[in-house]
Amino acid sequence: MNVNSIDKLENLLKEKSSVKILSDFLNQQVSDWPLATGNYKGLEKVEEKEFQFDGYKIKVQFNPERIRSSAAKVDQKSIENRACFLCLDKLPKEQGGIAQGDDFVILVNPFPIIPQHFTIPKVNHVDQNFEENVSGMLSLAKNMQGYTLFYNGPKCGASAPDHMHFQAGNKDFMPVETEYAVLKKIQSELLTNSEKLEMRAFPNYLRKMISIESENEKEMMKAVSVFYRTFSAMQPEEKEPMLNAICSFVDGKYIMHLFPRKLHRPTQYFAEGEQQLLISPASVDFGGVFITPRREDFEKITSNDIVDIFKQVSVDDDFFKKLCALLKEDII
Repeated sequence: MNVNSIDKLENLLKEKSSVKILSDFLNQQVSDWPLATGNYKGLEKVEEKEFQFDGYKIKVQFNPERIRSSAAKVDQKSIENRACFLCLDKLPKEQGGIAQGDDFVILVNPFPIIPQHFTIPKVNHVDQNFEENVSGMLSLAKNMQGYTLFYNGPKCGASAPDHMHFQAGNKDFMPVETEYAVLKKIQSELLTNSEKLEMRAFPNYLRKMISIESENEKEMMKAVSVFYRTFSAMQPEEKEPMLNAICSFVDGKYIMHLFPRKLHRPTQYFAEGEQQLLISPASVDFGGVFITPRREDFEKITSNDIVDIFKQVSVDDDFFKKLCALLKEDII
């Protein structure tokens, strides 16, 4: 990695907008780094299709470059036998970065799903951990206005569960971001609503979702902590409760969507022959964009497959109802 290329995002924001800073950074990396050049050029050939549901949609993207992420081996032995590809001293010499505070570095993701796709690892090599890094996520979301942050849990799509990181991409790439404003009025359960914070549950959105919004960072952190502790107590067998998170800062307000899960990968992932769909759901999938790295999966996936995959990996109705009841008690 070219350490000299690391600037402080906070300093750069004094002169330019985050979109201008990060767009220029990405364009420079795509121009100078052959791996990024080829893969961002390849985004032009990515194919998409949509499935319509009751008031919302799921996009399906055929992106062969994402095979290494979808098929990543994340068992302990495999992790121990490979070098960490997010440690700064292991990055390619062509790769530059923009520092966020003293803890995180914004990198261009060389295997993009999104037109502007960033990976944001922690400087230190520590395990993926949501609760300890919520403040960092909120800070990044505020400084990266125009982009959406997302987090994949250790058993929820993270291809590097041994190194704490977020990802980010263009705002509104994922349908959940535009659907939220409409769906919260017609099919959500209000868990709490005060002058400082609103929390809603979405039990009928194919996947289960808890959404929190507030102008106040401390109130956001408090509410997320309540969710985390409550969900963690309901999954005591897990080191970290199984979750994905999507976060943005829009019009002076933090918005975070949390997706509680019970399973890493669906049965279709492990099936053989015609029955196999090599789909390993992560935050982008929960946000409404299913990633298929193989053409045969892109062509044969159906709306029934999407419903079934979400049903397998999301917590069930009774679990979610209990979670919401506990949150309603604890958050007030």
